[in-house]
Amino acid sequence: MNSTAKLILVPTPISEELPLEPVALQLLKEHCLSEAYGLLVEDHKVGRQRWLKWGLPREAIDRFVLFNEHTQEKLTPELVVDMKRGKQFFLMSDAGLPAFCDPGQGLVNACHQNKITVSATPFPNSVALALALSGFSHREFFFAGFLPANSDERKLGLDRLSQVRSTLILMDTPYRLQALLKDLAKSGLKSREVFLGTSLNAPTEKLYRGQLTSLISSVGDLNKVEFVMVVAASH
Repeated sequence: MNSTAKLILVPTPISEELPLEPVALQLLKEHCLSEAYGLLVEDHKVGRQRWLKWGLPREAIDRFVLFNEHTQEKLTPELVVDMKRGKQFFLMSDAGLPAFCDPGQGLVNACHQNKITVSATPFPNSVALALALSGFSHREFFFAGFLPANSDERKLGLDRLSQVRSTLILMDTPYRLQALLKDLAKSGLKSREVFLGTSLNAPTEKLYRGQLTSLISSVGDLNKVEFVMVVAASH
């Protein structure tokens, strides 16, 4: 996980009977009582029950801040201000991955817009994690998977994908990252915002989001890294 994160997504088990992932558990134990960190939960009752089941400090429950579909509009600007001042927040949903088909998506988006770092504790699905970390709207998304290796076929594939208005997920082998970026810049998708997540959940994790021209410049000659790319929906 990126240690400089200001918003940290904490995936929780779907089943109430399962334990919290060990890295997430240790981070919460270390920081949940610190004034430098805030705790965002979706529902107080559910959050409390799970918190105690995981053996986390009871006194931290008083620090819970409810962040859900009813409070997100009011809280998001306030949280952004706090994060800009250096405060970090853990974001947890009732179950599963926060910000994936979840009100947290808007908060992640606001973080990217304000140059605030976002990361997550370990989660085993790179596609869902990339969508959550992107902050892009994904009520509908299309998994395009691995594009053809042949350059001409890949360009045809991108031309077809440019007709898909919903959020897109692209993957490829590490050594074709540069080629994919250059092909995207020449395709009908070139005007869409792009998120690139490399080495997700690893110490070397890096997240990039922006227009293709600026993203290509930011990535530089980065190569041979595992990545997932998310292309924002067409407006």
